[in-house]
Amino acid sequence: MARNAEKAMTALARFRQAQLEEGKVKERRPFLASECNELPKAEKWRRQIIGEISKKVAQIQNAGLGEFRIRDLNDEINKLLREKGHWEVRIKELGGPDYARVGPKMLDHEGKEVPGNRGYKYFGAAKDLPGVRELFEKEPLPPPRKTRAELMKAIDAEYYGYRDEDDGVLEPLEQEHEKTVIAEAVEKWKAEREARLAGGDKEEEEEEVNIYAVNDDESDEEEGKEKEGEEGQQKFIAHVPVPSQQEIEEALVRRKKMELLQKYASEALMAQSEEAKRLLGL
Repeated sequence: MARNAEKAMTALARFRQAQLEEGKVKERRPFLASECNELPKAEKWRRQIIGEISKKVAQIQNAGLGEFRIRDLNDEINKLLREKGHWEVRIKELGGPDYARVGPKMLDHEGKEVPGNRGYKYFGAAKDLPGVRELFEKEPLPPPRKTRAELMKAIDAEYYGYRDEDDGVLEPLEQEHEKTVIAEAVEKWKAEREARLAGGDKEEEEEEVNIYAVNDDESDEEEGKEKEGEEGQQKFIAHVPVPSQQEIEEALVRRKKMELLQKYASEALMAQSEEAKRLLGL
C-alpha cells in the first residue's frame, strides 16, 4: 500500500494540483511588516510564521541531523521568532490585539537563553551541541558564610592557648631552652666583666653583694619551717622580718581597744587612763 507522500508525487496528483492553482497567483509574505496595511493579512502572515516555527522546532528535536544542520535550524527558528515579533507590533499598530502580552508563549518557553546573551535561544538538540552545553552548566554555589554565633561556638580556652602545657611536651622544652638562654647570658656577662677588668676598671674587682645571701642562723630557722610543710611544695625565703601569728593577734586586740575607747570613753577618763599607765610604767 502506497504511502501518502508517494501518492502526492504521482503524475495524476500533480496534474490535479496544477489545475486547482491555474489562474491563481500565489501571494508571498512581505519582507517588511510595515509594508502590510491590512489587519487580516497581518494576522494571516503571523499564523504562517507560527506554523513554520512549529515545523522547525519539531525537526530540531532529532539529534541525528548533524551538528551543522541543527545549528542552521536553530538560527532559522530565532530569525522567524524575531519576524513574528515584528508582525505582532504591526498588528498592534493596525488596531489589532497585543499578542506580545496576551498571545501564547509555548514556542518561546521551549527555547533556552544563555545567561548574559539575551534574545538568542537554543531549541531541542541545539542545547546539547559542543560548546553550548558548557554555557548552561551552572557554577557551584559558594559555601555559605558562617555567622558570628557559629564561629564563637568553636572558641574555647584552648583557642587562646591556655591548655598548651596540658600535653606535657611544651613545658620540658621551655625549661631546656630557658637553661640554655641563662647559660648564654652568664657567659656573655662573664666575658664583658673580664674585658672591663682587663681595661683597668678597679671598681669591678670588688665582689658584688649578693642580695639573696642568707645567714646561717636564718637558714637553720627556715630549714625547720620548711620541714613542717608538705613535700613537693614550693619554698620561699623571707628577706624582711615577718611577725608571728601571736604578734598579729595582739596588735589587732590593741587596735580594737583603742577604737572602743575613742568611741565610748570621755576625754577625762582617757586622760586618767593615760596617767595611770604612765605611773605604772606601761
